[in-house]
Amino acid sequence: MIRYENHLGIIDISHDFLANLVGSVATKCFGVAKMAVTNRQKGILGILRKEGSMDQGVKIRVKNSSLVIDLHIIVLYGVNMTAVVNSIINKVTYAVEDTTGFKIKKVNVFIDGIKPE
Repeated sequence: MIRYENHLGIIDISHDFLANLVGSVATKCFGVAKMAVTNRQKGILGILRKEGSMDQGVKIRVKNSSLVIDLHIIVLYGVNMTAVVNSIINKVTYAVEDTTGFKIKKVNVFIDGIKPE
C-alpha cells in the first residue's frame, strides 16, 4: 500500500493498482513493443505470472512523499529511442499525478531490448 495524507484524510492506494496503471500507460506509447521482465520477476513467481501482464517490468518506490518509478521496456526496431523514452516519462507522470494526486519525483526508463519488426 502507498499511503497519502492530505487535509481531507488518508488515502491508501495498492501497489498493484499503480503498477497496472503505469504499465498500461507505458505500453500504449508509440514504439513500445512490450514491458520487459526484470531479474526479480524471472524467479518462481515469474513462472506463475501471466505473460504480458501490465505490472511486468514496473517498480515503484516512495521517497520523501513522492514516487520514483522504474520501467523496463522493449522497443520496436527503427524508432527514435529518445522520443519514446521522453513520451513515456511525460505520459506516465501525467497519468499517475492526474489519477492519484501523488507527486512523481522521477521516472526511470530502461530499454532492455529491441523487437524486430
